[in-house]
Amino acid sequence: MTAPPSGFWSSRWHGQVPWHRLFWRDMLAVGSVINLFTGFAALMLFAQDQPMGSVLAVHFAPLPYNAFLLASLWRHPQSPAAVKWVGLGWFAAMLVV
Repeated sequence: MTAPPSGFWSSRWHGQVPWHRLFWRDMLAVGSVINLFTGFAALMLFAQDQPMGSVLAVHFAPLPYNAFLLASLWRHPQSPAAVKWVGLGWFAAMLVV
C-alpha cells in the first residue's frame, strides 16, 4: 500500500498533522482570521450598496475551507471529543462572523 500524498489538504484529511496544530493554528488562528477578513469585506460591500448576491458570496467564501477543517478534526483518530465539539461551535460561530 502506498502512502497518501503529503500536501496541505491530504495531510490534514489523513490525520498526518497533529490534532493540536489542526485545531489551534489551522482552525482557530488562521481560519478565524480568514473569516474575520471576509466578514469585514462583506460588510464593506454591503455598506456600498453592492448586490446582495455579491455580499453573500464574499461572506460565505470560506465555508468550504471551514467545513474541511472541521471534518478533518472529526476524522483525526487522536483528537479529544471535547475538542471536536469546540470545533463544531467554532464552525457555527464562523457562519455568522
